[in-house]
Amino acid sequence: MDFREVIEAAGQVVDFAGVAVMVIGALVSIPLALRGHQPRRLPAGTGKLSFYRLYRQLLGRSILLGLELLVAADIIRTVAVTPTFETVGVLAIIVLIRTFLSFSLELEITGRWPWQKQSGDPGEAPAS
Repeated sequence: MDFREVIEAAGQVVDFAGVAVMVIGALVSIPLALRGHQPRRLPAGTGKLSFYRLYRQLLGRSILLGLELLVAADIIRTVAVTPTFETVGVLAIIVLIRTFLSFSLELEITGRWPWQKQSGDPGEAPAS
């Protein structure tokens, strides 16, 4: 096995892991949502989440993790094996699309953008 084959195999393993995380996350989210598993830190003033909302949050988290693994696999395959302008351009487009999806899912799950602080975070200045 030469270097290119090893990198290609590593990319495929990480690709598989990304898809597996999403599928297993979708399956595991159902019983967790049915049992009423609530997030540890809910925003102030919110009650318990409904089954639908809870399932969407759990599913969204598994999709986010799976997307991160798929981006990593693309980077491994594109950058590690003789990058060309075309392959780097395709990678940039894929990363942009997946980053947009990740930000959208984060907003859907938490109700805030990833760069916004959650109320009660350490280091946040108290309101006067």
